[in-house]
Amino acid sequence: MKALVHICRVLVGGLFIFSGFIKLNDPLGFSYKLQEYFSYDVLDIPSLIPYALGISIFVVVFEVVLGVFLLIGYKPKFTVWSLLAMIVFFTFLTFYAAYFEKVKDCGCFGDFLKLSPWQSFWKDVILLVMIVILFIGQRHIKPLLTKFGLSVTALLSFIFSLWFGYYVLMHLPAFDFRAYKIGDNLQENMSLPPDAQRAVSDYIWTYKLNGEEKTLTDRGRGPKTYDEIVGVETVVIKEADVPKIQDFSIESEDEDLTQQFLAEDKLVIIVAYSLEKAEIEGMGGLKAMVKKAQDKGYPVIGLTASGESKKKEIQDTYHLDVDFYLCDEKVLKTIVRANPGVIVLEKGTVTQKVHWNDLEDLKF
Repeated sequence: MKALVHICRVLVGGLFIFSGFIKLNDPLGFSYKLQEYFSYDVLDIPSLIPYALGISIFVVVFEVVLGVFLLIGYKPKFTVWSLLAMIVFFTFLTFYAAYFEKVKDCGCFGDFLKLSPWQSFWKDVILLVMIVILFIGQRHIKPLLTKFGLSVTALLSFIFSLWFGYYVLMHLPAFDFRAYKIGDNLQENMSLPPDAQRAVSDYIWTYKLNGEEKTLTDRGRGPKTYDEIVGVETVVIKEADVPKIQDFSIESEDEDLTQQFLAEDKLVIIVAYSLEKAEIEGMGGLKAMVKKAQDKGYPVIGLTASGESKKKEIQDTYHLDVDFYLCDEKVLKTIVRANPGVIVLEKGTVTQKVHWNDLEDLKF
């Protein structure tokens, strides 16, 4: 039992630290996932949506700290009880999402690793089993440091987690795993390679032949001889590959200008998923950046999901000589974790990306 507890201690502690740190690297992204869980279509508790960011920071900091506590053996009773409560909640959440097919990705590992709802659920079940073992054998969880060392390590893990979470919120995630990271070409990420996996499906045909009802399963050709086709069911055996980027567009009221702008030698894009919710200080700093970029020969455009009247209001209020185009809000939230943020493209390749706090770091 002692050896089993030690193995579970290392695995659970390491996984909680890793999972928590990945989400702590992008707490704003995790808050978007929580908003999805809180929505009418999933848990139907929209009253929590305004507090999603605060909840996300609390959860991920607590996750990292609990992992550290477990590894060093700090307050084992509190740690194990907290881990058990957290994993029971997560297991319920992932089961609900999987069973009712409400959420396609649980967000357990942020954008670093995408898990299907059922994969997330079974991952949580395995964790639950290991945490139950820790709960039963918690007497075997011994501290690895002196009492003073434990207190210092626990405090430092908490302080570091809070600082790191604040830092990435005020700038951008330290590690970018999305399809819009610096160095990625958007046209390439919007396309599939020639060897991409196509969908593989079984077709189950029900038909009548000589007055007798029969069934045939094939890959789509159907029965060679029949009197009547009663029906056909399709079962997907292998899902088709999809492009890394599926919904990105740059649209005016009349046309899709995506390829035109992505072909530009150089282009600056102001990304503000919602002009209504954009940070006032951030919007105020854009005018100087726009002039600097335009003086260096960079075309500058804006992308937003807001309507025409709000675009005009923002242009007039902040004296921005920039045309704003339409793009899906969820896509804009994915491109840059700031409202507003700025990306610089060269023939569709992302060369710079900054939070509004770091506009002065842009080089033209």
